[in-house]
Amino acid sequence: MTRKLGWLLLVIAWSAMASAAGHSGKLSGYVRNSRGVAQMGASVEVTKLADGETLRAFTDTKGFFAIAGLGTGKYAVRVSAPSFLPSLTQNLALQSGASLVMHITLNTLFEAVTMLPERKKPADDQDDWKWTLRSMSNRPILRVVNGSPTVVNEAKKDDANRTSVAFIAGAQSDGFGSSGDYGTAFDMQQSLFSMGTLSLTGNVAYGVGGDPGGVVRASYKREMPNGSRPEFALIARRLSTPSIGFRTPTLQSFDASVSNTTQISQSIEMSYGADLQTIQFGGREEAFRPFANLQVHLSPNTVVEYRYATSMPNMRNLKGYDTAPADFSESDPRVTLVNGRGSVENAAHQEISISQHLGRTSIQVAAFSDRIDNAELTGVGTIAEQVGNVLPDLFGGTFSYNGGNFTTNGMRIVFERKMPHDVTATLDYAFGGVLDLNGENISWNQVRGLLQEHNSHAMTAKVTGSLPGSHTKWIASYRWMNGAALTPVDMFNVSPGQADPYLNIFVRQPLPLSHLIPGKMEAVVDVRNLLAQGYIPIMSQDGSTVYLVQSARSVRGGVSFTF
Repeated sequence: MTRKLGWLLLVIAWSAMASAAGHSGKLSGYVRNSRGVAQMGASVEVTKLADGETLRAFTDTKGFFAIAGLGTGKYAVRVSAPSFLPSLTQNLALQSGASLVMHITLNTLFEAVTMLPERKKPADDQDDWKWTLRSMSNRPILRVVNGSPTVVNEAKKDDANRTSVAFIAGAQSDGFGSSGDYGTAFDMQQSLFSMGTLSLTGNVAYGVGGDPGGVVRASYKREMPNGSRPEFALIARRLSTPSIGFRTPTLQSFDASVSNTTQISQSIEMSYGADLQTIQFGGREEAFRPFANLQVHLSPNTVVEYRYATSMPNMRNLKGYDTAPADFSESDPRVTLVNGRGSVENAAHQEISISQHLGRTSIQVAAFSDRIDNAELTGVGTIAEQVGNVLPDLFGGTFSYNGGNFTTNGMRIVFERKMPHDVTATLDYAFGGVLDLNGENISWNQVRGLLQEHNSHAMTAKVTGSLPGSHTKWIASYRWMNGAALTPVDMFNVSPGQADPYLNIFVRQPLPLSHLIPGKMEAVVDVRNLLAQGYIPIMSQDGSTVYLVQSARSVRGGVSFTF
């Protein structure tokens, strides 16, 4: 009898612990109207999507509610109050032991309708709720739920836990700048504490002779209950160079970055932050680089934006690349040599733009002003005779040259059109200043004195899409300029029309090997400046020819794994 009683108590205790472990989550938050006034007595219903179990709470005088004892899974949260449209948040994921805080805004019917984007697509096509120039995802969506109009928001999907690794190799290109290098790119993201994401990304590459170089970035980003998104990042960069006649042949830098995005009001959003860089290369140098971005939503389809930047933007994600970079100039700091001493490129970019969404078409018009000190120019060819004035990049098979200082003003117009079959076409026109060489048969010791600035036109045609059957993703772009130049027009362009100079092709092809590995496997092909255009010849002292170019031709391919 005693033994049976002991087993019974053990089973009861185990059941209690299991029940506590399975219902330890908590959901709380605040309910306000569009002017920020707390709503007392609002009804909050939390329904578990798996079994339909529903719990209910009411807000207090401060608009606060709390519901405990929630198990792991996905929930729908419905909030209603007299005189307001109900608010429904779908697919809200709750992990075991997690405590989520929501900020819910109730709108009247008039407020919800005036904030909606214009709908011109079929009912089963939701793409018009998203547009590439500037996302309107923070605007409510009005649908009919259970026979009554309801403001519906889709909860953010939990896709932070992923890892991807890419192995990339380059091919010889007959002296056009692409070396037979190989490298590894990696990207690991892990969600922490429900609203935080820890990321570790980087590229490690080996050039001719096996000299290593790489960029590693570790960051932590958190979604705060008030809607702000602070992020802290640490970036380490190392680039090995051959012995070229000065004391330190290795470029090393360490970068600490702090940024935040916050919603000032319902129509104003601001992003800001700064980078503090320490660069070691033939001496030590410190650089402080602030940045800011202010967006004002004049209407659901119209956005005015001001942007300030002090370093070149990293546009690899927009281009579709998660491979090793074509050269390390794609990662700050951008360093050149002047008489054997390292000089860091510094920039100041200011831009104001207005973006308009019209059905399937998005339009952006922008004006900008740039100042670049110690501008980094790219070159290809044998550099033995230019010791002390060029910095080799063994990974890309290129070198950098200091182009001095220049300033420019310009403008940009972007048209983006969503086409059938998941195809997007973009046209980008830009006008502004570029650096160029004035003269022919130029020798290397004349380059510095012949650099000049002039205005130029640039037109970009870009098409992106995917094939439904094979799931092939591709990006093809061509950027034309009226005449030769050493720098591109609109160097700080971050719009959808941004593209590398001349003809570029990028392809990602999923491989049917899912039964062999737990993740996704893709083949990657990355071709830049396929026709080797824009090369400006320079005569070296030994009679050979080197080239200064906006973009060196490169052909790379490899395999990417995502787990």
